[in-house]
Amino acid sequence: MNEAKFIWMDGKLVPWSEAKIHVLTHSLHYANAVFEGTRAYKTDRGLAIFRLNDHNKRLLKSAKMTVLNHNLSLEELNAAHIELLRANEFKSNVYIRPLIYLGYGVMGLAHTKAPVNAMIAAWEWGAYLGEEGLERGIRVKISSFARNSVKSQMGKAKASSNYLNSQMAHFEAHEAGYDEALLLDEDGFIAEGPGECFFMVRDGVIITPSNDNSLVSITQDTVIKLAADLGIEVRRERITRDEVYTADEAFFTGTAAEVTPIREVDARVIGSGKRGEITEKIQKAYFDVVYGRNPKYEHMLTFV
Repeated sequence: MNEAKFIWMDGKLVPWSEAKIHVLTHSLHYANAVFEGTRAYKTDRGLAIFRLNDHNKRLLKSAKMTVLNHNLSLEELNAAHIELLRANEFKSNVYIRPLIYLGYGVMGLAHTKAPVNAMIAAWEWGAYLGEEGLERGIRVKISSFARNSVKSQMGKAKASSNYLNSQMAHFEAHEAGYDEALLLDEDGFIAEGPGECFFMVRDGVIITPSNDNSLVSITQDTVIKLAADLGIEVRRERITRDEVYTADEAFFTGTAAEVTPIREVDARVIGSGKRGEITEKIQKAYFDVVYGRNPKYEHMLTFV
């Protein structure tokens, strides 16, 4: 990966190669950790973090859900992000990964006596699903894995434990020759991708599932706002597998995925088999926002 100069750890900037933890770190064994994925873009006015406040609010909510009793404030987290990006002097777009986790000190399932640590890493990173995918679209396989049930996991927490499910779904799809997976919920309806929200277009209307069985997505919220600006109707409703196969267009959204068209699902060509007209409009509007070209949404940017 693209290494940077520093990683922020518990209030200090540590050289990248020295940012280490003990092998008996509690979260490494019992998976109780929460994280975020945030991006910063090189705008005409310099590097800007997209929806920093919203990402850190969700991080703190995730920590509360999973009983990670830290002493971090929203203001401290925001300031630490800015400090880290300034220190690293990035020259291009950046991906940011904050993590709150249980450190070394105790073992066993009882976790509340383990120390709570935090870190923020950032590195230069391009398109998650490939630059070509942003234009041509990607091939997607509906996974044999179901999205974690709300009865067994806290899906509203962006928790490390939830992502074993995502990892296995992505691996299965990739090994079958696809670019990404799409997971159903336990009732057989579309839930989300391993790290993305799903949208489809039918008869000029954008449809995306509710967040009943998925993470509440910041990028999904942004896209819904942008669709309203463009005069495109958005409906939140259940989607079946066969409805996806016959969609006019489909796309993924997420901090990492940004707005990535889907050209094929389970060997069924979606629409014309390339990026659709509405998807392209949404994609352009999204990049206008994150690159600071839309004054209406400048409040979503934190300039470094």
